[in-house]
Amino acid sequence: MRVVVVGDVMLDVDLSGEATRLSPDAPVPVVDVSGVRRRAGGAGLVARMLAQDGWPVTLVTVLGEDDAGSQLRAHLAGVRLVAGTTGYPSPVKTRVRAGSHPVVRFDQGCAKTPVPDVSPAMLRAVEKAGVIIVADYGRGLAANPQLRELLARLAPDVPIVWDPHPSGPDPVPGVAVVTPNISEATKAVQSIAAAQASGARTTGSGHSSGDQAADVAAVLLERWQSRAVLVTKGEEGAVLLRQGDPAARTVPAPRVEAGDPCGAGDRLAASLAVHLLAGRDLPEAAALAVHDAADFLAAGGVSALPDTGADEAAAGKPERAAARRTTEPLLLARSVRESGGRVVATGGCFDLLHAGHVRSLAAARELGDCLIVCLNSDDSVRRLKGPERPIIGQHDRAELLLAMECVDAVMVFDEDTPEAALDRLRPDIWVKGGDYKGARLPEADLVESWGGQCLTVPFHPARSTTGLADALAKVS
Repeated sequence: MRVVVVGDVMLDVDLSGEATRLSPDAPVPVVDVSGVRRRAGGAGLVARMLAQDGWPVTLVTVLGEDDAGSQLRAHLAGVRLVAGTTGYPSPVKTRVRAGSHPVVRFDQGCAKTPVPDVSPAMLRAVEKAGVIIVADYGRGLAANPQLRELLARLAPDVPIVWDPHPSGPDPVPGVAVVTPNISEATKAVQSIAAAQASGARTTGSGHSSGDQAADVAAVLLERWQSRAVLVTKGEEGAVLLRQGDPAARTVPAPRVEAGDPCGAGDRLAASLAVHLLAGRDLPEAAALAVHDAADFLAAGGVSALPDTGADEAAAGKPERAAARRTTEPLLLARSVRESGGRVVATGGCFDLLHAGHVRSLAAARELGDCLIVCLNSDDSVRRLKGPERPIIGQHDRAELLLAMECVDAVMVFDEDTPEAALDRLRPDIWVKGGDYKGARLPEADLVESWGGQCLTVPFHPARSTTGLADALAKVS
């Protein structure tokens, strides 16, 4: 069943470098740019995520006939693109970062434009969807009357996830779920209140639950006439309210170390749609999607997304582009299982990768059809190993692991033990080093509860992270 993403696309450009001095012309930092990355943003980012996860995805959008539009087409390689044309410039959003800190963003071609036309091909593509994501970024496509009429007609039979924008129209009635963040939801309610300031009509009961997200969800559920509203609250998780439910449900999020939250909402909408497509009910799909978004941020967010085939080919490395693998562990695990494969997982700190790690990971990968590494977060390592560890941060450790041919995905977890991560991942095989040989693994009861196996692979006692760390300390 094909996933169809409908919405506005923009070209995102990231300029990254270091700022060590102020400009002599004004008291502003000078950023020495060392890296430039371009990618499809907005609905294009949602479609790219799904394509990298292995889903058949169609992107229905409009593109400008300009250089930025050409770049967007190249960066959407792997996505079936059904695009109308617009006579307006393609929007470009450029972010400048010094280290991990945003310095400035400047926008080009982002002025409001008239509602674009839709072609018969665009409408036919939407009609063939198994699930639809409307990724509205306020550029007008979601306001097209023909498209809205079609979406309203499909809503009773096809799950529609609507990711709204403050500058966009209300969702069409009857969609499966609308996913504003708390800021967007609050602004929408304030706009409704302002429009009704005359007192001619009120929205909602006026009763406060004491939870801001639940209160605004109740107002928006009545206003939008969707089947549900999922208000996301960042690291605090989300609140889900469905038609007919007496109260909102809290959807907790795992605690992760994350910097740039860019793309988390897109990841959540993409994951929510495919979990609904897989037949899960909305509360379960929402819980999984919140966890998927947290995993996405823990793995580095948009900055850790693989480059597109266009980027690699331009760099003279087409074979590397062909070998890219998904880094979303839960979706990868489900995809492998649904195709009849076996999911293998292992875990650890992997603070200083050494030959023993490489041999053990390669042996674990041979046991199944994918290998997912459950990686202790920096806080978890500190609690387990002491304040001087880890030597290498979690994002770099994850990147090093993903660079290995035998590792297909990394799941970062913050607890002292991997049980919570394992319960979400539910691998067919859980692997540990042979130093556990003869002893029952601590996770055995949990893994066996869903029919999984616990196995050991050869252990190489002469090679250890602690030994390397001690040796480095003596040299220094």
